[in-house]
Amino acid sequence: CSGSLASGIALGREGPSVQIGAGIASVLGRRFGLPPDRVRGLVPVGCAAALAAAFNTPIAAVLFSLEEILGDMHAPVLGSVVIASATSWITLHLILGDEPLFHVPAYQLVNPGEFLIYAVLGVVGGLGSVVFVKLLLKLRAWFKELPVSTSWLHPVAGGLTVGLLGWYAPEVLGVGYDYVEKVLGGDMALRTVALLAVLKIVATAMSYASGNAGGIFGPSLFIGAMLGGAVGSAAHSLFPSWTANPGAYALVGMGAAFAGIVRTPLTSVIMIFEMTRDYSVIVPLMISNLTSFMVSAHLQKQPIYEALAHQEGIQLPGAEAREHIGRSQAGSVMRPLSLAADAPVETGIRLLAENRIDCVPVTENGRVSGTVTAGHLKRAASGGLQTVAEAMRKDESEFVYPDQPLSIALERMGIAGVDALPVVSREYGRTYLGTVTLADILRAYGIERTAVPGK
Repeated sequence: CSGSLASGIALGREGPSVQIGAGIASVLGRRFGLPPDRVRGLVPVGCAAALAAAFNTPIAAVLFSLEEILGDMHAPVLGSVVIASATSWITLHLILGDEPLFHVPAYQLVNPGEFLIYAVLGVVGGLGSVVFVKLLLKLRAWFKELPVSTSWLHPVAGGLTVGLLGWYAPEVLGVGYDYVEKVLGGDMALRTVALLAVLKIVATAMSYASGNAGGIFGPSLFIGAMLGGAVGSAAHSLFPSWTANPGAYALVGMGAAFAGIVRTPLTSVIMIFEMTRDYSVIVPLMISNLTSFMVSAHLQKQPIYEALAHQEGIQLPGAEAREHIGRSQAGSVMRPLSLAADAPVETGIRLLAENRIDCVPVTENGRVSGTVTAGHLKRAASGGLQTVAEAMRKDESEFVYPDQPLSIALERMGIAGVDALPVVSREYGRTYLGTVTLADILRAYGIERTAVPGK
């Protein structure tokens, strides 16, 4: 990454920093012999630490790890993420001092009508984000269709493209933070910033799609600053008496593009605030970021990191899927599947075989009195026992309530070593409501359980 970025490739350092931080966390977790689930829990911790140092934004680093990496703002690793981000930020300040990433003039709202222009900026930022994401994905798909034997040449194509563009406009080389600082000060003309936005979209998309080492965090800020500067310059020329300096719009445009490309609207608001330490720009940021996010989500359904993972054949649950899984409750998949305590043993054996389960609740007078397994029933039949009540387990079996998530049902199935649990009423104790099976849960998660050959 250092060699690639130092050569002037149109990518940023922040994305690789997050990957390196996650990798360090994973390596340390395994070196200390932690179980896999604990190692996975350390990955967002490493991401937060890296991003806090890369952008000098400790709060935004925490939000990014929760909003994008985990997709859960109430994740149990919140405390660890906060500690990692804070210690990383402290270390950064001890080494490099206390300086924001960008120095910007103080923002001041000139006229309430500007909020409409910030909404327009959000639309422009969203459209620019969609163009960038679609171009990147299309180019990347094209490179992946080329013969594997040519893969070593792909980064060369990206570097050559950036070199030719840089020959015409040197500003597109590298991450371009120096030029972002200039446009934030209002020192660049409308035509220049509009051209740089287009050229940077092409250069970054080509650089990333061709396999060069680098990230899209930094370039997204550059693209947003140029789009915002273009909107601000146009607005200031049309309405000079009630619009702020174009630099203010460039600042808000950075957040709008980041929200549209990375799809983290909350993180982008806090990140721009921490970068500039100017709280007065928060409301315009919120308006533009939310507008950009909505436009981007409407025109490009799949977020960029999820789409990139799918191109690599990695299918991970997205935010919508995680939200759906989190909402799924035992009551939504339960069905009437039980045995009466006085039912014949043969009836129980036949019921388990027909439903391809190994365990079923036993009820008596509408209440769960225990559970019985196929093994219990077969031993009861061979021993001459007649009813299910004689074969069932008398101890207090595991159960779930209808409002509990399916993850709890899975956990309790694992503890009890069964593939079905009774669902009982909270209000009336062990009153039987239904049965939830492992196959039902897998089906709710979009996974069809296949039969094992020969069984």
